[in-house]
Amino acid sequence: MSRRSGSCVRCCLVVFAVVSALCVSGPAWYWRLKKAMSSGDKVSSSCAPCICDCPPPLSLLKIAPGLVNLSVTGCGGDDPDLRGEMEKQFVDLLTEELKLQEAVAAEHARHMNITFLEAKRVASQYQREAEKCNSATETCEEARERAEALLIKERKVTSLWERRARRLGWAGE
Repeated sequence: MSRRSGSCVRCCLVVFAVVSALCVSGPAWYWRLKKAMSSGDKVSSSCAPCICDCPPPLSLLKIAPGLVNLSVTGCGGDDPDLRGEMEKQFVDLLTEELKLQEAVAAEHARHMNITFLEAKRVASQYQREAEKCNSATETCEEARERAEALLIKERKVTSLWERRARRLGWAGE
């Protein structure tokens, strides 16, 4: 049942995609074909030219008179800070931009140095912890080897005493 419904959904999606594509591109094709057919006909149309009584389009000057003058000569004339910025020479502006970039670069370098030192400190701490762990592992390994040697020695002694006891008539447990 699910295969059938899956194929039905797939079929519906394909139909929807085709209809959507036709709705989007259909009008453009219609007008292109209509234009091609009308340009192919050299016969004049039967209707007279239209006489339009429309008002002229609004100009930018009538809509917003302040937008036509795009110069900023009078802009900020009252503000002394802005006037000072506008009077600066191009070289002064470039110098100021370079100083700002140097300040940003210096701050970035300082941040990188702090991060690097913190990473070195953490790495050193991890190194010390690793050395402690290695030392403890070596100590445990040495103790295990000593215990294993003692166990082997104890088994030999036990085996020796057991053989002596059997010679003397002990039957065992």
